[in-house]
Amino acid sequence: MQENDANLNTRRSMIMGLGAAIAGAAVVAPMTATAQTRGSGFQPSRHDIDAWMGELPGNHRIFIDTATGKGGAEGLLYSFNLTNATRAAYAGEAASLAMVLCLRHFSTPFAFNDAMWEKYGEIFHPVTQIADPNTNAAPRVNLMRATAYGVNLPNFGNTIDSVLELGVEIAICDAATQFLAAQIAAATGAEVGTAYEELKANAVPGRFVSAGVMALTRAQEYGYSLLYAG
Repeated sequence: MQENDANLNTRRSMIMGLGAAIAGAAVVAPMTATAQTRGSGFQPSRHDIDAWMGELPGNHRIFIDTATGKGGAEGLLYSFNLTNATRAAYAGEAASLAMVLCLRHFSTPFAFNDAMWEKYGEIFHPVTQIADPNTNAAPRVNLMRATAYGVNLPNFGNTIDSVLELGVEIAICDAATQFLAAQIAAATGAEVGTAYEELKANAVPGRFVSAGVMALTRAQEYGYSLLYAG
């Protein structure tokens, strides 16, 4: 009972620290600067830190937003499904994807390697709410990089490494990373800054963005379609 209370308190504090997660699942049509403001003459500003969104190769742009542990897993599955469907539907045509998978809010712990899960799994687990299927306890590895669980996890065996091989760009929420560092510091007595640098040094291959929610909005200004997983 105490463990359940601790898990609940962790998730409550993350909600207060980061804001409420986007609820529901929806596919939203791409919102280009022209479509957003037709007739108004408004054009969004461009910023150097967002320029990479316009540089990813591909003639169809998709931003997969994940804010829950389950959503992080499903986002990996969606990345595979979108790639597979594109190859099947447009065989012989020039159709390729510029795809970003964003790990933010409660999916952010999946952005860190097995060493971090071995060390901080008890802290990450209340956030993602996905247990090791074999033990029903806090995972000691990053389940989204493990290949042995198959259909026992919502990603159906599609891992961070396998979608990276497809060319998917992983965006990691820096704001949530800072929050996790604060949780680690509170639990272990470490300095927040030290915990934060440790997490960043042990991240999966990807790109830190200042906040996942901001990256989501900027991506729509660059013409990305939004797919919410979770």
